[in-house]
Amino acid sequence: MKDKFYQYIKDLQDTITSKLEEVDGKAKFQEDIWKRPEGGGGRTRVIEKGNVFEKGGVNISAVHGELPETMRKHFGVTEANFFACGLSLVLHPKNPFVPTVHANWRYFEMYDKNGDVVDQWFGGGQDLTPYYLFEEDAKHFHQVCKMACDKHNPEFYPKYKARCDEYFYNTHRNEARGIGGLFFDYCKITDTMSMEKWFNFVTEVGDSFLEAYVPIVEKRKDLPFTQMQRDWQEIRRGRYVEFNLVHDKGTLFGLKTNGRIESILMSLPPHVQWVYDHKPTLGSEEEKLLDVLKHPKSWV
Repeated sequence: MKDKFYQYIKDLQDTITSKLEEVDGKAKFQEDIWKRPEGGGGRTRVIEKGNVFEKGGVNISAVHGELPETMRKHFGVTEANFFACGLSLVLHPKNPFVPTVHANWRYFEMYDKNGDVVDQWFGGGQDLTPYYLFEEDAKHFHQVCKMACDKHNPEFYPKYKARCDEYFYNTHRNEARGIGGLFFDYCKITDTMSMEKWFNFVTEVGDSFLEAYVPIVEKRKDLPFTQMQRDWQEIRRGRYVEFNLVHDKGTLFGLKTNGRIESILMSLPPHVQWVYDHKPTLGSEEEKLLDVLKHPKSWV
């Protein structure tokens, strides 16, 4: 399974980066191959200063070795080796009318001292972080997510949509990071779901990403915007940074397992503002976004 999924994310990285370069029309992804001293490594691809994408990364990694002490405590084990692989992407567009997007699909195995698999699971999801709310875009993104889920279980979309709203939430701000999507973790063998079925579901979601995001980019990337709207984008990016550094499990896992710091922090945008006690104008489009972030809603 680990070889099968790693091959899948290598191919998916190629597919996604090729399409995004086509959409941008100017910038190309820079590739770095890196190795982790304790075992494994990855292939980082970063795009910067494009026509459409100010900064973005589409990274894959496969790391293995002895589970670090902090992770052993987390999983309640005394001694274990692990293997983890995944694809993680974040795209920060230049135009404030184009939303930031994040996605991640991953697989994890844990072994006993004899090298036998004692636990394994899939995780992942995809979510949208707009700076200006276009309801038709939100509906499109969620509809694609729902279609991918419904092919496997009609209960998956409402379940994983709710988990996404709960997970991507800045509790210290009492607001969501964005308008959500899907989030699932610890997808293990059950009476109805084999690991093969989980693989089929996770890859279905991964394959749906470009369909969910690219039409929104194409529709909004050439809209004119003002400096005030750009400032608002950078203020909201600050909230994105806060979530990734304070709450995000993937960032923390990478830091605790001695991952490559440049790859882990590629999710951070290049231009951000923190304005003291900033409040949008009453009745403005900016305030409209905040209302939705404080009260997650159903889109489909």
